[in-house]
Amino acid sequence: MMPPGEAVRWRKSSHSNQDGGACVEVSDDFGVVVPVRDSKYPHGPVLSFPAGGWAAFVSALGGGELSA
Repeated sequence: MMPPGEAVRWRKSSHSNQDGGACVEVSDDFGVVVPVRDSKYPHGPVLSFPAGGWAAFVSALGGGELSA
């Protein structure tokens, strides 16, 4: 979980649609967790994943093990 009031620097996924759809943003600021949100709803919910689990997920996507 992210610390309350903590400033978060978001970056958009390189696979996000530049036309405003399918925009995933993540933050690398927290080390042990990776917050993820939908950029269309910046004040909406944030999902937090364990950093190791997120890395395995991204690796599986990049390796073609999962379809995006």
